[in-house]
Amino acid sequence: MTRDHKARVLIIIATLGRRPEYLEQTIQSIRSQSVQSDLVLVAPPENVQIQAIAALYSIPLIPDPGSLPLALNRGAEALEPHHEYLNWLNDDDYLEPGSMQEVLSALDSNTNAVAAFGYCRYVDTEGRELWLSKAGSLAPKILPWGPDLIPQPGMLLRADAWRDVGGVDPSYDLAFDLDLLLRLKKIGKLICVNRVVSNFRWHPDSLTVEDRDKNLRESERAKRAALPKILRPVSRVWDVPVRVAIKFAARRVTARTQRYSSGNAHD
Repeated sequence: MTRDHKARVLIIIATLGRRPEYLEQTIQSIRSQSVQSDLVLVAPPENVQIQAIAALYSIPLIPDPGSLPLALNRGAEALEPHHEYLNWLNDDDYLEPGSMQEVLSALDSNTNAVAAFGYCRYVDTEGRELWLSKAGSLAPKILPWGPDLIPQPGMLLRADAWRDVGGVDPSYDLAFDLDLLLRLKKIGKLICVNRVVSNFRWHPDSLTVEDRDKNLRESERAKRAALPKILRPVSRVWDVPVRVAIKFAARRVTARTQRYSSGNAHD
């Protein structure tokens, strides 16, 4: 693929280097897109495997600042005037072929939109489908009070909007993407491309129960902060049923992953 023009998209990959076998698939899924994009890796600079991958794919390597939100903000410092859009991709998630062009075209066609997203396939460690997240245009409507059904992998954000809201808030350890979307929603539309654009690799033990509870607490904090002050005291009324629904969905995906792992998967 010829890459003579300046890229319109910047993709940040933040990694601790624990899953280098997946990282190359992530990079290849971006590089194989018809849309030219610039990549930056934010990672511990002493990791020899990451150094080798960065050199192999000619990707700038930025030292990890100590947390994922800080890493994303640090990676976004690589934004240049020719970068109109950006996003980040975890080191074991990957894009669907041709998906970036559709997401980018949706933003090009909707100048009042600040972000575009699509469906996301949850896969296990072997790449087998577990779940398909496809709430579509309903997802932005329930975002302020319900579960976050907007898949972050495969999404593109308008670079000017990222700057307007100040990037991600490092006071969140886990729910920073929800907080970012809620702040973006106040300045523009979040639109859906009705196709699978990405794959999210589900690790059943990647988040402990304590982490899940923390994520839920942070999500509730982000939603309350986005509400008008007069509604914040009553927001706890719907927090409980939403929390139950999210935990139920997580248990179902985890159970399906465990069935695959034990060789007892069935339709």
